[in-house]
Amino acid sequence: MPSITSAEIRTVPTSGRSARPQGHALRLDIQGLRAVAVGLVVLSHAGVSQVSGGYIGVDVFFVMSGFLITSLLLRELATTGRVSVRSFYARRALRLLPASSLVIAVTLGAAWLFLSKARLAEYAGDALASALYAVNFRLAAAGTDYLAQNSPPSPFQHFWSLAVEEQFYLVWPLLLLLTWRVARGRRRLVAVPLGVLCLGSFAAGVLETNSSAPWAYFGSLPRAWELGAGALLALATGRLERLPAALAAPLTWLGLACVTLAALWYDDETPFPGYHALLPVVGTALVLAGGCAPSSHGAGWLLERRPLVWLGGLSYGWYLWHWPLLVIAPVALGRADGTADVPLALGLSAAALGLAWLTLRLMENPVRFHRAFRRRPRRALALGAALSAGASALSLTATAVPPTIEVGGPAPALAQALSDAPAPQARLTELLATSPTALPSNLAPPLPQVKSSRSAVYRDGCHADHAATRTRPCVYGDRSSSRTIVLFGDSHAAQWFPALQRLATARGWKLVSLTKASCKVADVTIVSGHKPYTACDTWRSNSIARIKTLRPDLVVVSSSDAGDPARPAADPLHQWTTGFENTFRDLGTSGARVAALLDTPWPKGDPIDCAARNSLQLHACAHHLPDATRDATRGAAIRAAVSATATTVIDPTPWLCAPRTGICPVVVADTAVYRDDSHLSEAYAEALSPVLAPSLDRLVGAR
Repeated sequence: MPSITSAEIRTVPTSGRSARPQGHALRLDIQGLRAVAVGLVVLSHAGVSQVSGGYIGVDVFFVMSGFLITSLLLRELATTGRVSVRSFYARRALRLLPASSLVIAVTLGAAWLFLSKARLAEYAGDALASALYAVNFRLAAAGTDYLAQNSPPSPFQHFWSLAVEEQFYLVWPLLLLLTWRVARGRRRLVAVPLGVLCLGSFAAGVLETNSSAPWAYFGSLPRAWELGAGALLALATGRLERLPAALAAPLTWLGLACVTLAALWYDDETPFPGYHALLPVVGTALVLAGGCAPSSHGAGWLLERRPLVWLGGLSYGWYLWHWPLLVIAPVALGRADGTADVPLALGLSAAALGLAWLTLRLMENPVRFHRAFRRRPRRALALGAALSAGASALSLTATAVPPTIEVGGPAPALAQALSDAPAPQARLTELLATSPTALPSNLAPPLPQVKSSRSAVYRDGCHADHAATRTRPCVYGDRSSSRTIVLFGDSHAAQWFPALQRLATARGWKLVSLTKASCKVADVTIVSGHKPYTACDTWRSNSIARIKTLRPDLVVVSSSDAGDPARPAADPLHQWTTGFENTFRDLGTSGARVAALLDTPWPKGDPIDCAARNSLQLHACAHHLPDATRDATRGAAIRAAVSATATTVIDPTPWLCAPRTGICPVVVADTAVYRDDSHLSEAYAEALSPVLAPSLDRLVGAR
């Protein structure tokens, strides 16, 4: 996070050099490096494909921050033998909080006015977490929630890096002071525990990247080593200042090349941070190290150019302002998909730079250098506390007073209507044909709660994540029943869990859930993260083996039509048909009947956000057949495999789209059909249980 002031970008005199104030030379090359880092981040966020790895700019900031803040602390220790923790946090408060509090307040107001009204409570929670420097934990938790991964980005998402930085500095000054006293000022000994901590943090980052990428990316522990690397560099400044120019200059160019290479080479599919973070971190360290012994032939020749130095001075404000503009402005401008193309994104980024300049001139500098706070850390801390409290109060107020979503009159209760109907399918067809044009006043659950609803299969951790190769033993319904039903597939199988659980409870069946994120039922290896999704293949084999030991009465299989094979075939239909046949035959050897539920029709974009924007004109959100079918080839492959393996096919399309018109509404009666851009809502799936029941009853009773 670019949160270092120009006054802090100075070299640190060593014990063998003069400690005169004028000896602290301004490091203009670091100002230029800040400009490079924030420019990479902004260009990446603006969608410039040539710098798809521009997010590494944050890693550059982490290293610079660790170097500069530790340099300041070491300077204070060398001069006074102590660190004023109160003064340290007072400086941080004056530097960070005026601008960040302003951006939080403006962004929250803009979100209230322009973004989805169904998500305001979520955004207000992000704002509160940003004000309290904890939003990185919130984002990591959301990233591990499979059903939340495709949600639009939060306008507060970029505050995660500031949170990581401040969490590091919550403990680093105290740890440095303690080790300094124990080591009696010997820097080599001070570096030992820091080096051990950095190694541990790096190892945690590599492990977390493989097992839980969101926690690796947003977590403070997996990122601490990057700030620690800068701190270690600060401890070695004395030696670095004596580097010969013939070595120092090439180091800076090599470091800048490493940063550039990472920005150009990496993309969204790069497992990051993990060991890939070494390239930008080492590159930044080389630029900083070589710059300790300035040379006219080093990268400082480029980085100290006036435009870069000027831009580096605005990097903090530019970082704060650019992301909310990129997220909110396209919606405010009426863009249909709510996103900005590259020309618009670059224009918005330029506007954000203007806001950064105004913020620096009118707020940051006047507050930071005001005489009322000079040498008065208590006042600075009080101001910081007041700003944080104000931003927090505003966030809580937004949660308590959400914007109004206009609604129409009440609608029939879908679940009750289908349960009471002598012919549930016929009644559902009527309700699909007469779906409401305005959001019903009795929508159940209310629109803002549709996305947050989670069935037991998710609450109990029974839906395996991407890395898992086995599923927890999750049994529902009547555990002692002699009739066993297995739900098998990916999240598009798990979406039917509410209906199956209701039927299992009513019929006295034992229900076993075996589902995994993005794992297809067909015996076809697919691509995930630019590589074959072999964890899916292993999980599928393990799950089929387990089903054979269960010897169930019925296996209900389903999976999404999304996902590409790792090895494309000349005849995709044959490839998928063979894959489904293999799986259906394997399941059949368990003695169970197999029911293949075709994938559901997909909505047009995010239906919840669309319904919030068009609450009185829901027809604008409806999709139509055949466009709502994600992949007709996949459905044809299942039908072909079914006919070859004595499997039963169940097509849910008539349960979501009106048969005569082909219209697929987002609300039927009093219930939202979808929770996101592909999954059924919990309420709608459960309401469909009377429609699903006849097919399953015949199959279970046929044994």
